[in-house]
Amino acid sequence: MPGAHLPGAAPQQEPADPHRIKDEVDALLAELGPRAAVSPAENTETGADITRRARILEQAHDVLVDALATVDKI
Repeated sequence: MPGAHLPGAAPQQEPADPHRIKDEVDALLAELGPRAAVSPAENTETGADITRRARILEQAHDVLVDALATVDKI
């Protein structure tokens, strides 16, 4: 990769393994659990529930972004 020889260059990342990535994302999404379709009036999620779900989705997003970054560098 261009610039890989320079001091302080980021180490080479392993190529993205589709099976590992899918397993990681599936595990994170499984933490969300099933969610029944309800109307907004019936929604009883608390702020903590929403924050937890957002954190899990952000982690899944980070896994996918990291995977794309390795694919772009190959």
